[in-house]
Amino acid sequence: MGRASSRRRPRTTGWSPQSDWEAPDPRILRHTVPENRRRAYGVRAAVDGVADTGSVLELRSGFGTGIITALVRIEGRPMGLIANNPEHLGGAIDREGADKAARFLQLCDAFALPVVSLCDTPGFMVGPAAERTATVRHFSRLFVTGANLRVPLVCLILRKAYGLGAMAMMGGSTRAPLATVAWPSGELGGMGLEGAVRLGYRKELAAIEDPAERELAFEARVAELYEHGKAVNAAAALEIDAVIDPAQSRSWILSALDGWSAREAWDAGKRRPFIDTW
Repeated sequence: MGRASSRRRPRTTGWSPQSDWEAPDPRILRHTVPENRRRAYGVRAAVDGVADTGSVLELRSGFGTGIITALVRIEGRPMGLIANNPEHLGGAIDREGADKAARFLQLCDAFALPVVSLCDTPGFMVGPAAERTATVRHFSRLFVTGANLRVPLVCLILRKAYGLGAMAMMGGSTRAPLATVAWPSGELGGMGLEGAVRLGYRKELAAIEDPAERELAFEARVAELYEHGKAVNAAAALEIDAVIDPAQSRSWILSALDGWSAREAWDAGKRRPFIDTW
């Protein structure tokens, strides 16, 4: 009987790049987000447009439907991807979505997978109903996990990036990711525009007796905030890195991650030692 070798067997990983890959038509991304900023859309079209053709493996699609978590490849390079789903609660992050995203980020951290975040959220779900189920405690998992990632995170703002929900999708702030850019449809702010106007101009709007005139005043205030929070203005103020053509999303993601090696991070032990069991 032969003697067993004392040498360690090479560790097999799932993040080896593939040389055989097919890119989708990048021009499709220009038509993913509708011109009407209040209209919902299928964010999976954006996921498919960013990832290599046939490479998307979505995880836990039936749970926490407000956030999509998927393993993808971009030009053969494996990555993790999270995306808000505007077709569920307008993209707002609820308790289940926060838990799902937090655990997925742990998975990416443990296996040295860089993370791509597609952000389109008005924020977290709030109110008495949410508070009765300890929603804030579940949200905190997403903040803590995102802020302690050892792998790089790059954020692409598709449309809305409001409040703490957007901060969570970015790992803590617009400056926390390795890079943060937006499509021309991007808009940023401390909270959703409609809610901000209703709260900030409540007395002013209530003083207008004519309902039609009140609605016009409301829309004017919303338009004013929208103009101020446009992605191009946020980029000019250095809140984000740039506004890019959606068709350039794949090349931008790879450029942002250029120089980072999953194997080097793995060999250096810069990875999460465990993942939550649920």
